[in-house]
Amino acid sequence: MIYNFDENEMPYGTLERFGLTQEMIEDLPTDILQNILNGRHSPVLPVHIIADDGEEVKARTRFCLVRTPEGNVDVLFFPKLDEYDFKVFNEQQKQNLLAGKPIIGHLESNESGNELGTKCFFQLDQESKQVLSVPTPVIGRNIQYLTDRYHLTGAEMQKLQNGEILSIIEDDDEISIGIDLNSNTGIRLAAGNEQVWRREAKREWDKYNFGIFGCWTMDENGNLDYIHEEDYSEEIWNEQKKQGMRMMQR
Repeated sequence: MIYNFDENEMPYGTLERFGLTQEMIEDLPTDILQNILNGRHSPVLPVHIIADDGEEVKARTRFCLVRTPEGNVDVLFFPKLDEYDFKVFNEQQKQNLLAGKPIIGHLESNESGNELGTKCFFQLDQESKQVLSVPTPVIGRNIQYLTDRYHLTGAEMQKLQNGEILSIIEDDDEISIGIDLNSNTGIRLAAGNEQVWRREAKREWDKYNFGIFGCWTMDENGNLDYIHEEDYSEEIWNEQKKQGMRMMQR
């Protein structure tokens, strides 16, 4: 697999200023690290910084890697919001977003509610409560590529543009295609039916996800936190032993 970024390009210095140490990043599951190196967003992770007054400020955020014009690698953060911001959307658009469906709209609206600005595809990121946006020509070009690649009909192309999941047969195998603005191309393919496509959109985490230096834990609210090995509780030590024994029995 060819990634957009090499492992040695990970900007650990920048990430560490926000409390994400190299050990924490390297202890993320392999598939998550591959997604990050491929330009996709990270999971929502805990960060903290020291403000000018010396107070520690904690937050949760996704991040992704970007390449600067000079060829260096930098980080973009996408903080988790307290609530959704739907001010530029009408009620029907809002309901479609909450249902997980991509929509087409504009970045701005005037006082009369008329749409202004760039026309974009929008999609809700349920974990961060951010509304993602990508200009329609970008997604449209990728849809056109898939149309040419899989010889899609006009109706099938329209289905994709409407934010629906399209399932086709290619060499006797079913493939499902849909807009996913969390993916690096804005469109994601899955080997299987629509249910497989939707299932792959959300990664399932265990309560304890052990790495080399520590463990990523997920609480009942879906929040990820990192615990260094020296801070393990008796419960975590016992769980690590259980997982180790299960691995040895395979």
